[in-house]
Amino acid sequence: MERTDPEKAAEADDGGAGGAGADGAGSSGPPALPGGSAASGGPAAVTGASDGPGTSDDPRTPTAPGGPGKRSTLSATLGSFSYTAADEEKRRGVRRMKTTATGLLLLVAVIYVLATWAKNAGAGGWTGYVAAAAEAGMVGALADWFAVTALFKHPLGVPIPHTAIIPNKKDQLGTSLGSFVGENFLSAEVVRTRLRALAIGGRLGTWLAEPAHADRVTAELSTALRGALRVLRDSDVQAIVGEAITRRADAAEVAPGLGKTLARIVTDGSHHRAVDLICVRAHDWLVEHADSVMDAVQGGAPGWTPRFVDRKVGDRVYKELLRFVTEMRDMPDHPARGAIDRFLRDFAVDLQSDTETRARVERLKSDLLARPEVQDIIASAWASVRAMIMSAAEDDRSQLRLRARASLLSLGARLATDGRLQGKVDGWIEDAAGYVVSTYRGEITSLISDTVRSWDAADTSKKIEAHIGRDLQFIRINGTVVGALAGLLIYTVSHVLGA
Repeated sequence: MERTDPEKAAEADDGGAGGAGADGAGSSGPPALPGGSAASGGPAAVTGASDGPGTSDDPRTPTAPGGPGKRSTLSATLGSFSYTAADEEKRRGVRRMKTTATGLLLLVAVIYVLATWAKNAGAGGWTGYVAAAAEAGMVGALADWFAVTALFKHPLGVPIPHTAIIPNKKDQLGTSLGSFVGENFLSAEVVRTRLRALAIGGRLGTWLAEPAHADRVTAELSTALRGALRVLRDSDVQAIVGEAITRRADAAEVAPGLGKTLARIVTDGSHHRAVDLICVRAHDWLVEHADSVMDAVQGGAPGWTPRFVDRKVGDRVYKELLRFVTEMRDMPDHPARGAIDRFLRDFAVDLQSDTETRARVERLKSDLLARPEVQDIIASAWASVRAMIMSAAEDDRSQLRLRARASLLSLGARLATDGRLQGKVDGWIEDAAGYVVSTYRGEITSLISDTVRSWDAADTSKKIEAHIGRDLQFIRINGTVVGALAGLLIYTVSHVLGA
């Protein structure tokens, strides 16, 4: 397969940085491609760094499911973390440390060669000490190089068991990490203890008691309310409101309630004003339409009666009707008013106890609710309420926002000073958090393990190495120095005891 330009550039960069491969030689993987991971679509996705002096990229480095350049379905869903310019800068620092560690290995190797040559040339007994220290330093450096390299790839490209640990064990590490988080951080008791120590209720009260903070919360709540009202479809809400009102009205029998209300009205005499109004309007109408009344009476007379008799009868009926209405208007104790009172009392009793009357009222209610005009009124109620709420939410000086702000300030003041209320709020928060972590702990931990599983193995190894590689190279340097000192000590003890 032809090598891509980024891979060739990476090899040139590695050669300039140290000339040797892997953790022991200072080389590294390909640099990040523009706009994301170095392994985001070509062969560079599956090739790692060189594993030793003079070696090439190892094609056996584990790849993402599906082969080179492909992502699994899970990866496509969760997405792999991006390999950023900051990560590449860290990798350059790692390469510099690799060069330092490799240079130290080469230095002790040169010292060992020179000390051995000097010893064979009879330069003196000190050469044995130097050679022993350099030899042990080389052993320590190589051992630590192998250990560090085995974390990220196969040393020298050889698939030795229990090497390339991070690429091969990435999924198991994700599962273990999820289990660790679930057991040690998502415990209901741990969450409760932490929340109790935070004293959220008191802090929230102190924060809300500040007018500026109350204004901010009010504005945010108004924005959220307006957004929710815009998202809701008017037709859906109107249908729900209409159905709810109709269902509630159908389920509740109105006759007994109407009867009780009517009984109280008659007892209090509140209906007298309605009777007064009717009498006044009836009197005025009779005065203005006298001819209509007399024409109606004459029109109903038999055809065989003389016309003047019909006029006399009509005039008499009109005058008696006008007198009756006038007396009802002017006499509060008129017998007809008493008859109306008795009728209303009897009707109120029938509404509460008479089965037939109650059934008639229910049929009337159903017929009224079924009328299109009534349904249109019920449906249009939501539009009116929505417009009113939207207008109030947008107006900084509306009663809705002013009352909401005042309520928030009052709540904040109480929370800041009332220990009992603080305890209740803290308890509610602890209960809610405890329920969430207890009920959804599995889902939360699976998010961690599934996310790690979705990462590309090569990308994961590169990113981890970029962040902790410098410290690992110090292990190699320390191994070289400690190994040299240990070798010198062993040689010295052996020489002394042998002497």
